[in-house]
Amino acid sequence: MTEHKDATDLKGKTGIVRLMNAFGYSKDGFLAAYRNEEAFRQEFWLLIIATVVVCFLPVTLSQAAAVIAAHLFLLIVEILNSAIEACIDRIGPELHPLSKRAKDMGSCAVLMACFAVAGTWLLVLWQTFFI
Repeated sequence: MTEHKDATDLKGKTGIVRLMNAFGYSKDGFLAAYRNEEAFRQEFWLLIIATVVVCFLPVTLSQAAAVIAAHLFLLIVEILNSAIEACIDRIGPELHPLSKRAKDMGSCAVLMACFAVAGTWLLVLWQTFFI
């Protein structure tokens, strides 16, 4: 493993090296979210369960894709919210109105993504069983 002095040592990579590094960073990010964020773990397993369930429902491929996409969107928003919270926490523990605003807005984004998941499920189930 190569030693890096600081983040600038990681810049300027191109081609396959950049792609391999990017994949490694993404894997590290997923593992960090899974290990450190309870909400991410819950939403990840909800995605797995939803994927299995939607495969057994009499829905179209488009409907199944919409359900899975909504759950993936929720995971993405959760990761971004956790990243915002980590950045704010790194700055320091003191209370500040801008820190509160950033964390509250991230939380609101997660809530809106949860509404998107619920709305997608409701529409798919309504179209499948009531229309």
